[in-house]
Amino acid sequence: MIDFKSKKRNPFLFVSSDHDEYRPPVWKSYLYQLQQEAPHPRRLTCTCEVDNRPKYYGREYHGMISREEADQLLSQAEGSYLIRESQRQPGTYTLALRFGSQTRNFRLYHDGKHFVGEKRFESIHDLVTDGLITLYIETKAAEYIAKMTINPIYEHVGYTTLNQEPTLKKHLGPVLSKPTSPASAFWQPIKSFALSQLTSLVRRATLRESDMVPKYEKVHNFKVHTFRGPHWCEYCANFMWGLIAQGVKCADCGLNVHKQCSKVVPNDCQPDLRHVKKVYSCDLTTLVKAHNTKRPMVVDMCIQEIEARGLQSEGLYRISGFSELVEDVKLAFDRDGEKADISSGVYEDINIITGALKLYFRELPIPLITYDAYPRFIESAKVTDPEKQKRLESLHDALKLLPPAHCESLRYLMAHLKR
Repeated sequence: MIDFKSKKRNPFLFVSSDHDEYRPPVWKSYLYQLQQEAPHPRRLTCTCEVDNRPKYYGREYHGMISREEADQLLSQAEGSYLIRESQRQPGTYTLALRFGSQTRNFRLYHDGKHFVGEKRFESIHDLVTDGLITLYIETKAAEYIAKMTINPIYEHVGYTTLNQEPTLKKHLGPVLSKPTSPASAFWQPIKSFALSQLTSLVRRATLRESDMVPKYEKVHNFKVHTFRGPHWCEYCANFMWGLIAQGVKCADCGLNVHKQCSKVVPNDCQPDLRHVKKVYSCDLTTLVKAHNTKRPMVVDMCIQEIEARGLQSEGLYRISGFSELVEDVKLAFDRDGEKADISSGVYEDINIITGALKLYFRELPIPLITYDAYPRFIESAKVTDPEKQKRLESLHDALKLLPPAHCESLRYLMAHLKR
């Protein structure tokens, strides 16, 4: 076991000082080693026939026995487990698990998968394996886990700070080289995993935004994720432990972090087109950042087409185009993005283009005028002021509530409607 109190001597644990030049860490392996040391599950089988055994439990089911009986049966080995029916609440089931020289009891549920908390497992064996890993790591490394986010790798290697290739090589060079230390034998099993993680960091670190495009702030869109094989957090560089749902992944940029680390990651999501598959029904800020534009390309392209050949058309935005062709325009944007062809040669009726633009705004998950800002706009409209100064001030305050990308898109749309 690594003694993390003496981690200054261990190349796998990141240590830095305000007075030293930053050196990126090799992925921190302490938690990985703890997972390897965690007790293995030992199923305690029932040797006699049990009536009314639930079909989704196997020989680990012991029927209606007391806590004391379960404790006596499990006292032989760490990691041993059984399932029993509750004596106090017949029809409910308890997982009895031996850990830390004591028997722990967990209310057990089944809805097609087994679970005692948020995570759901295909088998009781996987549930117990994950539970033992979690209990062991959180027992042995509680203090370490609490301090994981104090000096994150993200501050130094995150894609907001490294946007120049020479700088990137300077910071990542030591990470890509093999460490020289007695512990280097441990490097080989994790080297491929570290490199795969660095690949995603390098990808985001080299993303560049045009100086002409506003740098809109965007929060990460984190979703609980199950990582296949050993995985390291891209915020703190520590191992992500467990069998399933080890952490969260940003659905827009692909950032992989611990659940606790996700709470402190800056709002600097850089959506990647490999993750942002759709144009319609996509968050507006996500779309403009993914395509590196001021406004959604749907808004720009549709308005440009409408103003080029439709300003003299009667009933513009009132007369509907054929719904099948409007849907066809939507599919073209989802499939081809800014390369979608919406010219008169393909869609002669300009009402199809206006219909596609209206459909885009209708399908936004967060409306152009957001839910938070909408009441303020309504209040502004109700302000009675002969000189209109108070109404303008109220409207200005309402506009401040809009995310920058929404405000820019609304400004462009209003100018178009005025024309």
